[in-house]
Amino acid sequence: MRVLFLFVSLIFIQNLIAQDNLLSKQEAIDKVLQNNFGVKIAQNNVAIAENNKSLLNSNFLPSITGSAGANYQRDDSTFEFPGQFLFDQETGEVLLDDAGNPVPRPDTNLYKAEAQRYNARVTVDYLLFDGLGRIFDLKRLKEEYNLSELQARETVETSIVQLFSIYYEVARISENIDVLAETYANTQERLDRAEYAFEYGQNNKLDVLNAEVDLVNDSISLMTERQLIKNTLRDLNVVMNTDLESTFKVDTTVVFIDPIDLDTFFKDAEENNVSLLQAKTNMSINDYTLKSAKSVFLPTVGLSGFYGWNLNQNAPGAFFPGVNVNNTRNFGLGATLTWNIFDGGRGITQVKNAKILLDSQDLAQQQLLQQVRRDISNARGNYENSLRVYRLQEQNVITASDNFERSNERYKLGQITSVELRQAQINLLNAETSKNQAKYTAKLAELQYLQQVGQLLNVPF
Repeated sequence: MRVLFLFVSLIFIQNLIAQDNLLSKQEAIDKVLQNNFGVKIAQNNVAIAENNKSLLNSNFLPSITGSAGANYQRDDSTFEFPGQFLFDQETGEVLLDDAGNPVPRPDTNLYKAEAQRYNARVTVDYLLFDGLGRIFDLKRLKEEYNLSELQARETVETSIVQLFSIYYEVARISENIDVLAETYANTQERLDRAEYAFEYGQNNKLDVLNAEVDLVNDSISLMTERQLIKNTLRDLNVVMNTDLESTFKVDTTVVFIDPIDLDTFFKDAEENNVSLLQAKTNMSINDYTLKSAKSVFLPTVGLSGFYGWNLNQNAPGAFFPGVNVNNTRNFGLGATLTWNIFDGGRGITQVKNAKILLDSQDLAQQQLLQQVRRDISNARGNYENSLRVYRLQEQNVITASDNFERSNERYKLGQITSVELRQAQINLLNAETSKNQAKYTAKLAELQYLQQVGQLLNVPF
């Protein structure tokens, strides 16, 4: 009895400690939305699509180009005048030296002759009309943004289903551990009773040995399940992207959706299923792609304008000794009309291919509709069947529990053997673990059904 008391006390203390570290369902969802890598990547894709659909990426705004330049030049030059002579400024006659020879014109040196050139220019180009292509491109980009949001929603839904498939597995193992601990305690009590009876000569050693063997088996099952929950907790931490060695208890409460709500969800499933919504968005994207391709048959009109400034400061030369400064400002406006009357057939081919792609998308959507209808019906059937199995397992636990209690009383009175009591105990253990399995299987089937009808993010967990 002392061993039994210590074991039960240990279980009670562990439960008290774990209650302070309970991970609720909503907290688990919040961790997935904040930390899960797949969800983060999907959110980044939405951000990229949001940038792409903005006016800055639409080609509706003008382009403005600015340019400027500066140039500096310095020259040291010597100008020679071979065969030229000096003239008298008054008479115009050639000057003679003392020997009567003409005086040659001396060389001219130009030292540190500097020149500067500066310019600046602003050019504005605006596409006034491009055959309506950019209008449909902008609409296509907005639909691509909607598609990225739907893809992110699908990632979130898939991550939540993955989360709860592991979360409920932890819950199932936790309840199994409680069942195994109770089974261990009952076996320990039977062993104590058999030892007392053997000491007082009321039975033989066989009952003691049978109880010891059963106690070892129960201990092994309990140890195995405890190791299993450690491994499963690590799986849960991976999904939530938290510390792998974090330990906590999970909420084992399961509440099923009202059947009336499930019927309502079923009626509106095709309007809310995320796969069908993505298919419809892809249809819109391909439709805008086709309309944009047709813009090749229309002309384009563009406007342009510029404003420029130039400053040239030339160095003095041999014939122009003064500094020459030229300051110029200019501007201009222009318009162009371009019509690609025939581009060799490439535009026609693109339009034809766009029509074929649109038709293929329509066929794919019809195929997907059939598959989604099948998946919704299967998911609903699986859920309803799993729920019925769970209800039957609940009743089976009641029956097995009553059978064990009666068998235990009869064993105390010596009316049945320890083997028969052990069989009743195993039946109860199997019934309780099967009920736990059925409960979480039904709940996961419900979540999968809610995902198919597009209501997974709109219901409490």
